[in-house]
Amino acid sequence: MSYDALLWLSFGGPEGPDDVRPFLENVTRGRGVPPERLDEVEQHYQHFGGVSPINALNRAAIEAVRGLVDLPIYFGNRNWHPMVEDTLAEMKAAGVRRALVFPTSAYGGYSACRQYDEDVLRARAAVEDAPELVKLRQFFDHPLFVASFADAVRAAAAQLPDEDYRVVFTAHSVPVSADKAAGPPEDGGHLYSRQVAEASRLVAEAVGAADHDVVWQSRSGPPQVPWLEPDIVDHLDALYDKGVRNVVVCPIGFVSDHLEVVWDLDTEARERAQELGMGFARAATPNDDPRFAELVAELVAEHVADAPARKLSDFPALGCTVDGAFCATRCCEPVKRPGAGR
Repeated sequence: MSYDALLWLSFGGPEGPDDVRPFLENVTRGRGVPPERLDEVEQHYQHFGGVSPINALNRAAIEAVRGLVDLPIYFGNRNWHPMVEDTLAEMKAAGVRRALVFPTSAYGGYSACRQYDEDVLRARAAVEDAPELVKLRQFFDHPLFVASFADAVRAAAAQLPDEDYRVVFTAHSVPVSADKAAGPPEDGGHLYSRQVAEASRLVAEAVGAADHDVVWQSRSGPPQVPWLEPDIVDHLDALYDKGVRNVVVCPIGFVSDHLEVVWDLDTEARERAQELGMGFARAATPNDDPRFAELVAELVAEHVADAPARKLSDFPALGCTVDGAFCATRCCEPVKRPGAGR
């Protein structure tokens, strides 16, 4: 099957102080998040001049991929400009009829995968006679993804005062109910947390870490709603109480330095480690690692050249969908909030 383009689909982020509040309102639309919570998160962004690094990092990654794939690449976001609806209209005007879609998330689950299908559905509904869009698969267990993080853990460990350290992997927390619903129902759910655990195991094995932890960060829900735990900052306290004095924190759940990485880890977690007197080093995300561009090119080649899928786990290759259709019936269904739809 032939393709005319590659759509790089991401979360989006503000690129100036005036962008922050409308961006956050886009992110939380329909979720009933109180204004005071938005006020708090807005201050995180303003701490960095109102600019999230995510858009610039995406543009740099796109430039790296341009040299490896023989397709024009378009950039669209869910929550901030360039909005995916506008990008899809641009693609149609350029004569694109069928395109591959690379979502900037390695995992399954509602927020990590199905919401990108919803982005595709929304964008196609906004553009008459829109191009066909084929989303690329999940890649948490791709050898290049694992190798990039493994080298990042080694480089971070070299910054610590001695070789006795604990590797702690982090990913974005989600409601427990959302994780329970993640994946095809017949597979028992919890696809997101199981994939994060597997990616962490693969990286730990690659670096020769005898033990490691998987924890969570960036929860944003009300306190009465259970989310995946423990939180990274709380876990640092627990490790200190157990006698751990050095940690390498690896944000395995992220492909680039989102604001959640630079705030929750580089700011809050690092400050807590300093208060405890713990050695703290944060492993880099793939960012501009050339292997990340190669990974995207390999995912593209699976479609344009029938290249075999390279994987390091026994998990099925999920996430490849057409025009926003879901992987399976009720796969990663969004969990209704209390009172929703009434």
